[in-house]
Amino acid sequence: MQNLMQKEQTTTLSRATLMFPLALVLFEFSVYIGNDLVQPAMLAITKDFGVSSVWAPSSMSFYLLGGACVAWLMGPLSDRLGRKKVLLAGVAFFAVTCLLILFTHTIESFLALRFLQGFGLSVISAVGYAAIQETFEERDAIKVMALMANISLLAPLLGPVLGAFLIDHVSWHWGFIGIAFLAFLSWFGLKAKMPNPKVSIPKQPLSYIWDDYKQVYKNKTFIGLTLGLPMLAMPLMLWIALSPVMLVEELGLSSVQYGLAQFPVLGGLIVGNIVLIKVIDRYALGKTVLIGLPLMLLGTLIVFLGVIWREYFLYCVILGMTLVSFGEGISFSVLYRFALMSSEISKGTVAAAVSVLMMFTFFFVIELVRVLYEHFHLWAYALSCLTLIVLWFTFPQATLKKIMLGRKERGEF
Repeated sequence: MQNLMQKEQTTTLSRATLMFPLALVLFEFSVYIGNDLVQPAMLAITKDFGVSSVWAPSSMSFYLLGGACVAWLMGPLSDRLGRKKVLLAGVAFFAVTCLLILFTHTIESFLALRFLQGFGLSVISAVGYAAIQETFEERDAIKVMALMANISLLAPLLGPVLGAFLIDHVSWHWGFIGIAFLAFLSWFGLKAKMPNPKVSIPKQPLSYIWDDYKQVYKNKTFIGLTLGLPMLAMPLMLWIALSPVMLVEELGLSSVQYGLAQFPVLGGLIVGNIVLIKVIDRYALGKTVLIGLPLMLLGTLIVFLGVIWREYFLYCVILGMTLVSFGEGISFSVLYRFALMSSEISKGTVAAAVSVLMMFTFFFVIELVRVLYEHFHLWAYALSCLTLIVLWFTFPQATLKKIMLGRKERGEF
């Protein structure tokens, strides 16, 4: 059993040590824009394939499902073979699948390739993030995660605008060519700058993976924190998945107007991450989460009011989702760190366990809301967002407060 964390020398944040996270975030950017550029183009893609626009959110949900299905193996594999080796193989695989999708002619084959591209999500979350947490000290790791999030947020900001440009002027195929190019660039950066520490891990059979996962998932603290992550992130994920249908089809916005509507919403997430970096050293770890979640609840209530007063929906959804994204920005990296450190099992396995739980949740919730949206439209979106945030104030909030109390009693800031 891998009950003990492998001891590694952590480093402090400096210009030199930032080169590895910057190379990793280039891949993260390519994976995220692999969703954020494609989602706006899905209306054109479904038209090309001769199917209903109802298929549009499935591009995102199958992308997430692909990540969920392989995450369980990525983390433990990187524990045994080394983070760097597994990460480089995953980056190359993602780039190749982006090129293969150019040859699809049906929505089924398109979604199958989207499923395979989703493996890239697991490479980041189960391998890349684990390497970041192991490389840097606690608060520096949170700062690096927040900084990476801000850079990768260029993807959802630029994606809708680039997607609109591709639809209007060229072809959606060029988007995947550009994504593959970025992934290949990141591969060279990671090969040159990613540390590759020689960590002694007992050579145990792969059957021990199951025993490690059982220990992780029996940990109530881990479950409470990890369930809180998709509750916190899901409203913005639903926005990215459904906003093309809501804003373009329901409200009649143009592709360019749709792209511009993303700026305040995703700008809120960027501002939230900047605020987190600025205040993380001043407050007890976890305090920003307790501030961010009430703001997110207020944001989802504003979205709900917009559905009641439909003539104000556009203004309410943009204002509400901006509050939601800001709250996520000051909360997510802290909650992720707590979740990853809640178990003594090796960090690759724990990171993979987080990824599996999160991405399966993302897949099922997006597909459920997609079906509900067919029948209830904007009501389905608003009620889903509100319900997810309300649920956070149950078991996840209690778990977080328990951890913060334990840290205070131990004299940890």
